[in-house]
Order: sequence, then structure tokens, then C-alpha cells
Amino acid sequence: MEMVIVTGMSGAGKSTVVDTMEDIGYFCMDNLPVQLIGKVIDLATQSEIGIEKMVLVIDVRSGHLDRLGAELEKLDHTKYRLLFLDCADEVLMRRYKETRRKHPLAEVSNPSVRDAIKRERALFAASGIEPDFTIDTTSLSVMKLKEKVQELFLNDVKKGLLVTCMSFGFKHGYPSEADLTFDVRCLPNPFYIESLKHQTGLDQGVHDYVMQFDQSKELLQKLTDLIDFLMPLYVKEGKSQLVIAFGCTGGKHRSVTFAEEMYRHLQQQGLLVSVNHRDIMK
Repeated sequence: MEMVIVTGMSGAGKSTVVDTMEDIGYFCMDNLPVQLIGKVIDLATQSEIGIEKMVLVIDVRSGHLDRLGAELEKLDHTKYRLLFLDCADEVLMRRYKETRRKHPLAEVSNPSVRDAIKRERALFAASGIEPDFTIDTTSLSVMKLKEKVQELFLNDVKKGLLVTCMSFGFKHGYPSEADLTFDVRCLPNPFYIESLKHQTGLDQGVHDYVMQFDQSKELLQKLTDLIDFLMPLYVKEGKSQLVIAFGCTGGKHRSVTFAEEMYRHLQQQGLLVSVNHRDIMK
């Protein structure tokens, strides 16, 4: 049986993940007490139950979250994969404000969402868990999150590598989830071309402008050669996720162009790959 344990910060998108997993054929159990994980897995793996794919959702509502790592250590890790959902604190606070929902750790005497998030992070830090996959939903729409989950669990990711090509703007902050980061601010900037200023790297005019220069073509070739060299090494090491980030000043023109070029290249190589333009709408 294929078993996935889903956990992470409250408000990071676990409900969306559960809905998606159910849509692709998983039997899902939400808000399972930490102490029951082993018993439920043992029961579910019995042949007469007939469950082939199962998701267990464990979060702060389950209680004793700080004991999650210890409970998982009692299990055979080959029986499950652990998915952790994370999100920036400020975005979590905004989501709670927009939905007007109460954080599970918020108290009547202290309703502060910020304090509740801080306590929740402390519990996860004490849990000692080591996720197989981590999805940062800070800049992901519901649709993008669904796509990432489908990419992870509709395919046998144990035999391959999930690659995300990301574009971002340095002025909006460095992407903490990036494994490899390439600065393309050295290339001519379409921002200073009046007809291209308000377009993005998804528009043909911006793409053609960026890629018309010899240094752009040479840089792309050198980067694709490097990535092609690294991919088999990452797969051999058992890495399951790789985020390749391209940064320019604002995250709209040069970085988007290069992220799209690398995305197309890796698709042609038969890799499992997605693209995320973090700052394109800012």
C-alpha cells in the first residue's frame, strides 16, 4: 500500500492537498491523533481492508505534535512518505484574516494569530520530523498547489526528480526554497524599452529581446550544460525535489525568460518539471 503522511503549518493548504489526493485516488483520514499513526497504518496494510493508497493528515489539532517524530521513528520508513506544507508567517496571518477563521492554537485570553503561529512552529521544531517532500505555499495559488501535488503523487517520484524552474525578483527577496540560484541581472534589461516595460518574459517580444544577445544565448547554453550534468548526480543521491531559481531585478522579464527556457529544455529531457513565476504579478 502507498502511504502518505501530510502535515505542516495551519493555513498552509492541507485542505487543498487532501482534496487533490482524494481526486487522484487516495483514501484520506484527517486530524488523526499522533498516538494512532502506527495502529492505523498496521490496520490499513492488512490485505482484507483493500486500501491501495492512503493519506493521513497530522497537524496541531491532533495533539502532542512535538511527539510526531518519535512516533514516526517507530515505523518502517519504507511504509510511508512524509509531505510537509510550509508558508511565510505574514501570508498565514493574511489568510486567517481573509477567511476569518480561528487558528487552532489561538486562545480566548490570547487570540493573536502571530503568537499562535510562533507556538506552532516551535512544536514542529521540537517534533524532529524529516520530510521527504516540502511544499512552500507562500506564493502558490490553489491551482498551482494542486498541480504540485499531482506532479508528486500521480507519478513514481522515487524513480525520478521533481524539478521546479522559478523566476523571482531580487528586490522582492531571495527565495528560501531555491537549491540552485542564477543571477541574470548581467543581461540587457527590457524594462528600459518603453514598448516592453509593461510586458513580461511570457510575451514573445520580451523573450525575443532578451535572447537576441550573444551573451544571453551563451549563458543559457552554459547553464543547460551545467544542469544536464547535475541531474543524474542528484537522482543518484536520491534527491526528490530540486528548485532552480533565476533572478533579475523585478522578476518579470529576464528571469521569466530564462525560467521558461530551462523549463522547456528539461521537459524535452523527459524530466518531471514545473514552472513558477513568483513575482511576475508584483
